[in-house]
Amino acid sequence: MNQTPKLLTIGQFAAMHGINKKTLMWYDEIGLFKPAYIHPENGYRCYNYYQSPMLETILLLRELDISINEIQNFMKNRSADGLKCLLERKITDLDLQITHLQAVRTTLCTHHQNMTTLLTMDLSQIDIIEKKERYFITVDINKETSFEEEVELITTETEKYHPGRLHDASYGSMISVSSLKNGNFDEYSKLFIEIPFLAYKTGLHITPSGKYLRAFHKGGWDNIPQRYWEIFDYAQKHHLTLHGFSYEMGLNENVIDKVDNYIVQIEIPVMES
Repeated sequence: MNQTPKLLTIGQFAAMHGINKKTLMWYDEIGLFKPAYIHPENGYRCYNYYQSPMLETILLLRELDISINEIQNFMKNRSADGLKCLLERKITDLDLQITHLQAVRTTLCTHHQNMTTLLTMDLSQIDIIEKKERYFITVDINKETSFEEEVELITTETEKYHPGRLHDASYGSMISVSSLKNGNFDEYSKLFIEIPFLAYKTGLHITPSGKYLRAFHKGGWDNIPQRYWEIFDYAQKHHLTLHGFSYEMGLNENVIDKVDNYIVQIEIPVMES
């Protein structure tokens, strides 16, 4: 019985593995994957079935973005331990990529939901909502703090926590309820950045869990005191006590070009009187 394995042309072998035959020619030229036989007269490359597992391993490693040099080194000293180490490293890389993509997807869904809300929301409405405890990066400011100083302060403080990209962060300002009740509507004391999934660390501001009064204001800051008086009236009628800080956050900076269209979300912790 003839045990000689049947040879396949380069086209047949390439088709069997779903690749272009030029890939096999290149692998041969760089010494990564040689044909089983080269015809002495016409130079045609031929392959056999027993080479398939080796080629599939190379294709898998290439799909994992492992460099040609790394694959060549592995192929020269093939071992179970060598392949195990390569795959473990790539599994770690893939886990990081998956985590990143999940975070990006969450950000996109949040932005999409925000845009949907902006198109349908009733800006005159005041609600009571439940919120979980959150952690904010904050810096202290006052009336004398310039915009340039604010940017420098919050940037420097944020870098301490190594948050990475900030495409999913939310920005805002904080003003104490006591300042608001005293009519000091421009007495902002802090700027904040909220970064999803930021774990607690020393120095972060903790927003309490519980009930919050939520309202919206559209337009410039000149008219925001009127909105706060409406909030105070609502709280009084519903026997609610405002406490802590009012957290103001812009919702639509990325889709407007006039301050008259600017929408601020206001959230204030409340207790039932």
